[in-house]
Amino acid sequence: MPLSELHGTAISLKDFIEYQSGSVVSKEVLRKDTGTVTLFAFSQGQGLSEHTAPFDALVCILDGEAKITISGNPVAVKAGEMIIMPANLPHALQAVQQFKMLLVMIRS
Repeated sequence: MPLSELHGTAISLKDFIEYQSGSVVSKEVLRKDTGTVTLFAFSQGQGLSEHTAPFDALVCILDGEAKITISGNPVAVKAGEMIIMPANLPHALQAVQQFKMLLVMIRS
């Protein structure tokens, strides 16, 4: 379904993005001046290296399990759970098993 057709339509977030072997897949769902909503699918063993962001980020795990490290503190986050990654703190993500997540970044 094209993103332009999402308005007013119920969808399964976890089914709206597919895994690709050995890859990290992303699909932007919404982009506004005030923030973004993006889906990600990580193959097992894939991840994002340590980085910072100037805004808080809300991560909701939709499927699987991730290790999310914030300021050197690893946290296991599983399907149905969420975590907030605070602005300006270093964080990284690693797929303990393949996982899907929804990332919400609010800029204001």
